[in-house]
Amino acid sequence: MRLDKFISSQYPDISRKNSRELIRSGKVLINGRPCLDPEFKVLLDSDSVSLFGKNVDFKPFLYIMLNKPAGIVCATRDRLSETVLEIIPPELRRPGLFPAGRLDKDTVGFVLITDDGALAHSILSPKSHVRKKYFVRLRDPLPQNCAEIFADGISLDGERLLPAELEKVSEKDCFLTIREGKYHQIKRMFEAVGNEVVYLKRLEIAGVALDPELSEGKCRELTEAEINVIRSAKNHL
Repeated sequence: MRLDKFISSQYPDISRKNSRELIRSGKVLINGRPCLDPEFKVLLDSDSVSLFGKNVDFKPFLYIMLNKPAGIVCATRDRLSETVLEIIPPELRRPGLFPAGRLDKDTVGFVLITDDGALAHSILSPKSHVRKKYFVRLRDPLPQNCAEIFADGISLDGERLLPAELEKVSEKDCFLTIREGKYHQIKRMFEAVGNEVVYLKRLEIAGVALDPELSEGKCRELTEAEINVIRSAKNHL
């Protein structure tokens, strides 16, 4: 990878133009020696790069777990509302990040933010059937046969959904695990059985649970183990 691209890809506040200026001014070292050529080809597997005396730990992709608050939009940009990218701290921002999947504006919980398009496609593809677990609070008590209805695959607008797993917590609270992501799916599923969702939180994506230490609005990078779980999750029915 070109040295100027290498530097700008790892720092959200350094443009390609800025990275070239830093390189030409001798601020960038390759294997301990100044490199003044922005077009120098960095060997990602073997070269050591440092900027301002600190090693640059190259990450080809970034994977961020965000505990989304209500009122925040799952989008890269929005004219009216604050987006999930805008609440990511500056040290984790970089070009190309996007939310891998969406939560409604009033829904809270786990949003995966990444710049890895291949991984995002693998978990968002309708053919992947990746599991997503939610906590649901309802207006009215759960119908007694609700778990059976969802497990059989409830029909919405004439389309039969994949089986969903419902675990009752209390009269009005439950956990629900689905394997697809239709528009307002969970809200519409409960509407179809005569109820209404009053609170919805995503707890898990593809076998990776939302970190209980993350308060709403906070985020952290996924661990390598968590990334591997997500990579292996598709088509596990």
